[in-house]
Amino acid sequence: MVKVAGTFGRSGVHDYLLIRASALILLAYTLYLVGFVASADITYAAWAGFFSLTVTKVFTLFALVAMLVHAWIGLWQVLTDYVKNTKLRGALQFVLTSVAIVYVIFGFVILWGV
Repeated sequence: MVKVAGTFGRSGVHDYLLIRASALILLAYTLYLVGFVASADITYAAWAGFFSLTVTKVFTLFALVAMLVHAWIGLWQVLTDYVKNTKLRGALQFVLTSVAIVYVIFGFVILWGV
């Protein structure tokens, strides 16, 4: 069996399940945020109070990790399909995946630094 270093999972089925699970987590998080925005009067105090809840912090962290997994697999699939130059594909994958990792790191620092 060939091992591909560019994918997050071990096989196509594994990647398929990871992308669907991460999409469901991102959907649930979006609905959670929309529910808060729809039901609360948005002020700085309300927003700060909402994000000071441990449940919101943990859910946001799960959403950030889900975004990383979703982006990693999606980028690999799209770049493999549409960018045929190996060096360009590798550079694009490195840069875009690095940006996604930086988003998660900054999100973690901002979220738990408050």
